[in-house]
Amino acid sequence: MAVDHLTKTFGAVRAVDDLSFTARPGRVTGFLGPNGAGKTTTLRILLGLVRPTSGTATISGRTYAELGRPTRTVGAALEAASFHPGRSALDHLRVYAPQVGVDDRRCREVLELVGLEAVADRRVGGFSLGMRQRLGLATTLLGDPAVLVLDEPANGLDPEGIAWLRSLLRHLAGEGRTVLVSSHVLSEVQQTVDDVVIIARGTLVHQSSLAELAALAEPSVRVVSPDAAGLGRLIEAAGWNDHVAPNGERRAGVAVLRKVSAAEVGARAHAAGLEIHELSAREVGLEDIFLRLVGERPGAADAGEVAR
Repeated sequence: MAVDHLTKTFGAVRAVDDLSFTARPGRVTGFLGPNGAGKTTTLRILLGLVRPTSGTATISGRTYAELGRPTRTVGAALEAASFHPGRSALDHLRVYAPQVGVDDRRCREVLELVGLEAVADRRVGGFSLGMRQRLGLATTLLGDPAVLVLDEPANGLDPEGIAWLRSLLRHLAGEGRTVLVSSHVLSEVQQTVDDVVIIARGTLVHQSSLAELAALAEPSVRVVSPDAAGLGRLIEAAGWNDHVAPNGERRAGVAVLRKVSAAEVGARAHAAGLEIHELSAREVGLEDIFLRLVGERPGAADAGEVAR
């Protein structure tokens, strides 16, 4: 799956801006960004639902419209699936089976795959949200596609449901499929994905393996001293000027130092006779890195989704 210099404008709004990335077989790729970053627009272009202004989005080197049997190549879920409450889970799949070109046996196979074989004959109207999510995924898997595109699949799932989804996606990728999962929360998918593609305001801000993203995390320490001048001299003498966080607190006697441990600062302060009122280590997690990349502050409210 490849997105190459993709751009989409809606009037004066540039929803996707010269975006390029790839998703590889046998791996789960997290397509991440805040609400309004352009994720859904990108996926809709990939699936032939929106025409790009320029650039391409292809699956196995072809656009969705060029695929001979698209449901056998790509399974997609871009929004919550709708179900007739009076139909059973099996009958729901039977509605789609002829369009995909599969029989009852395949319907039962995918119900077993998503853990719904025991309720195949139950009416969907009595299903929980998690069961509906499973049935929606079963629908995308009917054609045994090599590529899966899932937009916010964990929305509304409880912890047990998220754990189940994680296991299923890992299993599907383990079979050699390309799995692309979008989310606006990294913590929701970080135990699932192999690779990450992070966008903000329609542009690519980071693409790497999850391990490479984790390597960007760095510890920091907050130091508070009543002797602001002494703290400044300590930082200078230790050669830590480049370690002062540019976005840290800006008031006298307070410094946030990156890539420095509390033990190092404490030892230096003790040797210099500097009075310290606070010395607190701060671990930087993946979510902090994600928010930094997309230009958001931890705890900031989500932006409205003007251009999805």
